[in-house]
Formats: sequence, C-alpha cells, structure tokens
Amino acid sequence: MNSTVTAVSSNGVYSFTKPNRAGVMLLAGLGVEGDVHAGVTVKHRSRVAQDPTQPNLRQVHLIHQELFAELRAAGFEVVPGDLGENVTTSGIDLLGLPVGTLLHLGDEAVVEVTGLRNPCLQIDRFQSGLLKQVVGRADDGTVVRRAGIMGVVTTGGAVRPGDAIRAELPAGPHRPLEQV
Repeated sequence: MNSTVTAVSSNGVYSFTKPNRAGVMLLAGLGVEGDVHAGVTVKHRSRVAQDPTQPNLRQVHLIHQELFAELRAAGFEVVPGDLGENVTTSGIDLLGLPVGTLLHLGDEAVVEVTGLRNPCLQIDRFQSGLLKQVVGRADDGTVVRRAGIMGVVTTGGAVRPGDAIRAELPAGPHRPLEQV
C-alpha cells in the first residue's frame, strides 16, 4: 500500500481542533509555519507550565486516518484536524515506527519521529468518551496510546494532501515509541 498525506492542518491560536489547509510549510527546527505549537522550545501549555525551556519534541503531530474509521465504528465522528493534528496519513503504521524514524513528506520535508502523543482530558470535552478510545491498556496492563505520534522537522518543505510518505528507519537496535 502506498503511504500518503490525506490532510494537513494548522492553527495560529490555541484551540483543540485545527482547520484543514491546502498545504502547510514545515520549517526546520521549528515545526509548522504559523502554527501555535511551532518553536524551538515547548509550546503546549502544560509543558510550558512545567518548564518553558524544554526542547520542543512536539513540533508536528501526525495521526493515521485509519484511526478515524475505527472511531466511527465505535460511534464517534472524527475527521482530519479534529484532534489537533498537523498531518493526517494513510497507509503507514505510525504507531509501529521506532524513535528516530525519518518521515519524508512530499518532495522535501523530513520529520524525525520523537514519540507518542499523550492526549489529555480536552479530548473528552471534544467528544465524551473519546479518551478511552485512544488511550487504553494492553492485556499486560501497559498503557496503549493511539492518538498519533509527534516529531521534529529536520528538513523544511511544503506538505500537501496527496503527497507521498516514505519512512526511513534508523539504524538498530530500534527503540519503541514512548510518550513525549
């Protein structure tokens, strides 16, 4: 299956959802141009409150479109941008990628995968019960996060719906994703 970008979203102000765009520009070391979460240091409010000097490992949020189909089957209506992601993908197992994977998006942009998104209670304010659908527990009791992955921009460039995605795995041994 070919991996593609199905939607791109950004917002210059803090809000849970992000409107879809015809395209976004990724800026090396910063994130999505004009997005409230772009920057060298953390921009997510909870992280800023803890320590505003932390490096921003959450410059770009990616979610797999396949999650939306699963949520629809469970009675939720979620479309690209609704969960605050910047890039919605199709045909790539984002959650199965190791830390350090380079995602080549379109002709130029490259995002290095840093970890899993850890959604907060805002997701239940968007749709009641949604948090339990995207964060659960495996049989062994470990927390399973399914609300997408985070990354940093290593090479800037334009990203548009329909762009191809190519994953370049890091040299082994591979480290599984953890929350960032």
